[in-house]
Amino acid sequence: MINVGVLGATGAVGQRFVQLLADHPWFHLQTLTASERSAGKPYGKVVNWRLDAPYPDKVSDVVVTPTTVESLKDCDLVFSALPADVATQLETEIANAGIAVCSNARSHRMDPDVPLVIPEVNPDHLGLIDVQRDRGRGGFIVTNPNCSTIVLTLALAPLRSFEFHNVHAATMQAISGGGFAGVAAMEIYDNVIPYIGAEEEKIETEIVKIMGTFNGSEVIPAPIQVSASCHRVPVIDGHTIAVWADVKEPVDEVKKAYATFKSPFSNLPLQPAKAIELLDQPDRPQPRLDRNRGRGMTVSVGRIREGLRFVALGHNTIRGAAGASVLNAELIYSRKYL
Repeated sequence: MINVGVLGATGAVGQRFVQLLADHPWFHLQTLTASERSAGKPYGKVVNWRLDAPYPDKVSDVVVTPTTVESLKDCDLVFSALPADVATQLETEIANAGIAVCSNARSHRMDPDVPLVIPEVNPDHLGLIDVQRDRGRGGFIVTNPNCSTIVLTLALAPLRSFEFHNVHAATMQAISGGGFAGVAAMEIYDNVIPYIGAEEEKIETEIVKIMGTFNGSEVIPAPIQVSASCHRVPVIDGHTIAVWADVKEPVDEVKKAYATFKSPFSNLPLQPAKAIELLDQPDRPQPRLDRNRGRGMTVSVGRIREGLRFVALGHNTIRGAAGASVLNAELIYSRKYL
């Protein structure tokens, strides 16, 4: 078993990490960190469990530690749910201390030597771990993309057999993407907020890196242009994205590409049977009906029309955050980087 920890274990994404790791067959969850006000107390006494998933009682007595490198000395791998302003320096210090970091924070996603990975899309980018080690880093950092980027990129992955260069996306993002205190009730009730800070820039830059080509030493950006418009909507979980791509192939061929898409992995515990599921009803996908497909790890695609136009949906705090990071760690472990 690999000893692992969660940084920022009491927050929205941190709780998802705890949920997914409490009974993990490969990883032993032994360290939970949080702010100074929670440090020194049992996790069960300080966490305000707000997920729809059952609370994992087995972590109740784990004593929360401060979020420091010293607190992680017994960990082989840590999962970071830290805010970006904290993650930037601390994740670097942790990796330099010889510990592997799988991060959900945005801080290092665009660093040239840090893999930005979706296992079904660009597993070869893990080769950048060797680049980090060649530069003297004892551990390494691997990141997962922004929640909307993951949903959109997975939805585009089956289309790589076709030629396209321009993608336009309009997101309808759930309030859980803003964290527990991220969206005030009086702002979101009966409302749509047509702005999420830095979200559009993340989507537009991250996809180009993820779908780029790794040449053994660096990632060459993909020759595509992405334009995004992001909106917060009164949905609890599940990001919905309307997508336009300049794919010329007929809809039937596009549907076949989705229906036959297979993950290159079948031995990863969190890997869903279908990474992408085609829903051929005219009114699907919908967050309430489809966000939990594949234990929240499946991206649903529907409403495929000439143009090419379609709708994609994914669970933002599972597939789009903690689950993405855990799946990355499973891939890293299976490739013997740990």
